[in-house]
Amino acid sequence: MQTNDPVLLDATLRPSPPMPPLALGYVLAAVAGINLVFACSFALRGAWLVMPFMGLDIALLAWAFRASTRAAQRRERVTLTHSALRLEQHPPRGATSEVALNPYWVRVEMADPPEHGSQLTLWSHGKGFRVGAFLAPAERQAFAKRLKSALRRARETVPGQ
Repeated sequence: MQTNDPVLLDATLRPSPPMPPLALGYVLAAVAGINLVFACSFALRGAWLVMPFMGLDIALLAWAFRASTRAAQRRERVTLTHSALRLEQHPPRGATSEVALNPYWVRVEMADPPEHGSQLTLWSHGKGFRVGAFLAPAERQAFAKRLKSALRRARETVPGQ
């Protein structure tokens, strides 16, 4: 990116975070306590085989909380100047991917009205790049409108004027 090229759009997209870790711990402890009461109740009636499944239930809930927290760490950064539209995707694990596109050739595609399964896709030279798949449909549509407006400005104005 050129240093004298003005930035028309600089947005960092992040998924909605789950509850704070302390709150997740309290929820897990409450569910574990309730499961322990039920497991003991079943064991006292002779159905002791229920106890391992109650423990498995807690383990799966803890795994789901951890996966949710890790998935919330991903982010995408979209930067638009007159010369380039840069898309950086930072997954929670693994390598960051970066794509630079010519703003003149980028087409933004988003279903209107947005539905749960609709995606925001940037098309350029026959290749599509999904953006903000983790956002709610209304948030994706709002960002698509913002991006279209910024792309329109990038195409209409000449740097330095």
